Amino acid sequence: MPKYISEKDLYPIETLLADRPDGWRIGEIEKALESQGLSFNRRTLQRRLAQLEKAGRILIAGVGRATRYLPILSAEKSAEANGGIFLSVDAKEVKNRISRPLSARRPVSYQREFIDSYQPNVTWYLPAAIRNHLMDKGRRIGIDYAAGTYIRQILDRLLIDLSWASSRLEGNTYSLLETERLIAFGEAAPGKTSFETQMILNHKAAIEFLVDAVDEIGFDRRTILNLHALLSDNLLGDPSASGKLRAIPVGIGKSVYEPLAVPQLIDEIFHQILDTAAAISDPFEQAFFVTIHLPYLQPFEDVNKRVSRLAANIPLIHHNLCPLSFMDVPEDLYINGLLGVYELNRIELMKDVFVWTYERSCDRYQVVRHTLGEPDTFRLRYRKALIDCVGEAIRQVGRGNAIDTGEVLSHLAKDLVPENDREHFLKISKEEIAALHEGNYARYRLRPGEFKDWQKRVAT
Repeated sequence: MPKYISEKDLYPIETLLADRPDGWRIGEIEKALESQGLSFNRRTLQRRLAQLEKAGRILIAGVGRATRYLPILSAEKSAEANGGIFLSVDAKEVKNRISRPLSARRPVSYQREFIDSYQPNVTWYLPAAIRNHLMDKGRRIGIDYAAGTYIRQILDRLLIDLSWASSRLEGNTYSLLETERLIAFGEAAPGKTSFETQMILNHKAAIEFLVDAVDEIGFDRRTILNLHALLSDNLLGDPSASGKLRAIPVGIGKSVYEPLAVPQLIDEIFHQILDTAAAISDPFEQAFFVTIHLPYLQPFEDVNKRVSRLAANIPLIHHNLCPLSFMDVPEDLYINGLLGVYELNRIELMKDVFVWTYERSCDRYQVVRHTLGEPDTFRLRYRKALIDCVGEAIRQVGRGNAIDTGEVLSHLAKDLVPENDREHFLKISKEEIAALHEGNYARYRLRPGEFKDWQKRVAT
């Protein structure tokens, strides 16, 4: 039974914390209480602080050595002022420096030492306590499942969430509901530009690429260039720049940062970033590392931040961790976090945003996951083959090239499925076709016209 802690023992601590709105570290609390003639051992003090938090009288923010204890009203005001994100003292300093007028900020160029000084698995942007905390939040299924199992379970929801949230950070005005209708039914929202519509569809294609090629993707040149090609498709002034490192200078709006302009150096550091990321053992450190260093280098003419946001999900997909959807992230804090990296090589603000964003994603997909049963391992093993076979069977029947979808499925399955699994595969494929409707045909990479042609054929 927990030991009772009297109000007489709690009140002096609560009163002390009220004197500093930015919060206290535990060592500072110990010294301040000692100066008042109150002395506790560390464990006793932690129990009393935990009791105050449980009673809603203080807030405990941060993890490990970064933990701070705050008076509840000032903590609520601080988080409210920053879109619900509690910022550390260092993060606030970065935010304040970046918020000064451009004329008061010193122009800077790319600093090679920032990447050169990073040693994988020696340097840590995210302390162990934070990494462990994120692992506890992000682990959603057992470690024995194949890579990509978890994200495939929630893919329908993630395609909408991540496509919308990442596009919103680029100024896209599609609503979440409009994004859902575009992705699920191929219906472009009225009043939106073709540029905005294309941006959403590009995100969908890029996310599907990461999921479908889960065993082949990584922090390598092929993956990142193809990710850029998918995200930038039909959006660049020079179509040939899609999927290629830039050969021209670029600028950063509302910033005094000047990215590298020498193509050879861009190529060299691009490979250094990927090699370094690939060598990092912790998936969250990997995700945060590319979230910072890819935009800082600006390796492409445009679409750099979008590439970094999707690339950050690569290690999370590999480890069957909750994905990073960027839902609800305050745009100004996200941009200021990156500006802190660009202009100051300071990561504290971006780190607070990243941790909050991941916690938010975990809470969201925990709810989604609770509505799902355990995955069918056979369907997971043959997911791509099912998509290919069902989609092609629908297309061939819709075009009038075949009459019976069963015959098309049998023909296609011979090259994709081992003989001992083929009968069960064909049974499932036919079940998928029987359950096809306007709300799920996009799962099989079918366009609206292809689905409608098939409907007309089977209706006659």
